[in-house]
Amino acid sequence: MRYCAYFQAKIDRPRVWFFTATLRSFEHLCFDRTLDKTQSLFEFFVPEDNKAFFTQLMRWYQEQGIAFEYKQLPNRLLDPEQFL
Repeated sequence: MRYCAYFQAKIDRPRVWFFTATLRSFEHLCFDRTLDKTQSLFEFFVPEDNKAFFTQLMRWYQEQGIAFEYKQLPNRLLDPEQFL
């Protein structure tokens, strides 16, 4: 079984609606959800085949000042200690 690449990013709170709407307009690009609402921290599970496009899109969000602290991390679902 293959697991998705895992990313996290903080999203500019006033533009979360724009971010989620545009991100979700790309069918099957990734699964996203809010990890910490108070910090506007999102997590993303991205299939390996979509990783290059997702990274390019996130770079654009960063250039627009929408996404901050974007980083790839080990998939937290593979580590039982990481469950919230």
